Amino acid sequence: MTLKRQMKNPIDGHRIFLMVILCLFGLSLVASRQKPRKKQSTSDQRVYLLHADQLSYDRYGRLPDAQILKGNVSFRHKGAILTCDSAYFFETSNSFEAFGHVKLRQGDTLTLIGDYAHYDGNEQMVRVRRNVVLTHRATKLFTDSLDYDRLYNLGYFFEGGKMIDKNNVLTSDWGEYHTDTRQSMFQYDVHLKNKKFLMNTDTLYYDTYTKIAHAVGPSTITSGKTVIKTEDGYYDTNKERARLFARSTLVNKQKEITADSLFHNDKTGISEGFSNVVYKDRENKNQMYCDYFWYNEKTGKAIATKRAMLVDCSQKDTLYMHADSMKMYTYNIDTDSVWRKIHCFDKVRIYRRDMQAVCDSLVYDTKDSLMVMYKDPIAWSDNRQMLGERIDIYMNDSTVDSVHIVGQALSVEQVDKEDHYNQIASKEMKGYFQNGEICRTVAKGNVQCTFYPLEKDSSLSVVNYMETDEMRMFMKDRKLDKIWTPKVEGTWYPLIQIPPAVQRLNNFAWFEDIRPKSKEDIFVWRGKAAGMEMKKQKRHSAPLQKISDLVDGKGNGVSLNPSGGPIVETDKPE
Repeated sequence: MTLKRQMKNPIDGHRIFLMVILCLFGLSLVASRQKPRKKQSTSDQRVYLLHADQLSYDRYGRLPDAQILKGNVSFRHKGAILTCDSAYFFETSNSFEAFGHVKLRQGDTLTLIGDYAHYDGNEQMVRVRRNVVLTHRATKLFTDSLDYDRLYNLGYFFEGGKMIDKNNVLTSDWGEYHTDTRQSMFQYDVHLKNKKFLMNTDTLYYDTYTKIAHAVGPSTITSGKTVIKTEDGYYDTNKERARLFARSTLVNKQKEITADSLFHNDKTGISEGFSNVVYKDRENKNQMYCDYFWYNEKTGKAIATKRAMLVDCSQKDTLYMHADSMKMYTYNIDTDSVWRKIHCFDKVRIYRRDMQAVCDSLVYDTKDSLMVMYKDPIAWSDNRQMLGERIDIYMNDSTVDSVHIVGQALSVEQVDKEDHYNQIASKEMKGYFQNGEICRTVAKGNVQCTFYPLEKDSSLSVVNYMETDEMRMFMKDRKLDKIWTPKVEGTWYPLIQIPPAVQRLNNFAWFEDIRPKSKEDIFVWRGKAAGMEMKKQKRHSAPLQKISDLVDGKGNGVSLNPSGGPIVETDKPE
């Protein structure tokens, strides 16, 4: 058989096909991606042929400058060994083409195999095609077309590839891998997944040493029930931690967190948001806005601060509440009996179209549907103001069911613009609501009442002052319909003869200037003027007896009545 017939199978066809593919796809991509070539030393640049079972020439054929090598062919160049079944060796251009079971070994950390390769010794560039596998330490890269630049320790593919390391599988249409830094970049339809998460993105930078992935462009990370959307995010696949920027969003079931910067730990379930944070709870129809937010999805604990605002959309009118800090605790999480307790403290301000309130601190317990306002609480509804030492608000299906004012209770209603006010003061006061409107109030303990009855023409002529131990008032269409008392002492005064003590009760106060005017106004704190703060009254309690008074001369314990005599004898104390 002549040499020409030998070379027909299959090297010539492969070479022609390869040259067409390289011209159309590879060369233009290489030119655009390749760095400027370094100036190499002229010493030891030659490619050495180490072995071939057969060597021949075809001086008058298509490849007159090629050494035709067959059988266990091996080359060496600058520390790398390449073996194959057959090859064309162009000694003058310091290059060769390798066919069949191509394998390049560089040191003990890098191996590159494929069905075909073209190697340029001057450029130190190897182009491998079909069934390509690049193995570098614990990382494997699978593709059909790979160019490996030994000068820059860079390999890149452009017809789809898959990289596998210890726990992760990464696929994309185009990618590059740096064997010296172990950094990689992948583009176009990128997917990174392992047993615990899946990442889809357009551009991904991946460090095979630290196992940190950097997603750029619209990206989605799915881990269990948590879904992250970002355009600039770092994900540590070992520690399962995400650092997200560029206004990223984290969704877990019905809860969603969006922030300029967002940090999430899958193992602990903890998320932290910084700057312009928005937290949404779609199940309970409320939202949280702040500049710092901390949340543990496993325990249900949350902290919001720095311009924190809670927005409750569960009622017919949206409620806005601001405090310096807010904390939420969840109990019996992931059960049917789950309940939460929310603490809001320092400069609490609340605005809803039909109700406003301020206080120093507030606690809301979903188990009892109870909201408690502490320290100088004030609540307004229309032209009515209520205040006391503490205000308890009981909810029913997200609407107010009743209100209980404890200690120095005062209800003030503005009758007209001439500084006439209906006033009720007592030790405690309760208000009951129907369909969101007050229908009945009950005042108990040292009740004082100043009341201006309206004439038929809505004018005022007299005032009624009453003192009693209990007073019940019934409302209709938001107006007083009738009053009930068990026993009352009262006096009617003409409007022009009202005593000062009747016109203004001792603890009268009207804090219209403190009242929130809008949802934006809740961020502007206006406290009571100096000296107007409510001073908590000391409650009377039974006097404690001295131990010496409770033991008689014989060592027997006794109880004393107010006169000092024994009432019940007790056993001798041990």
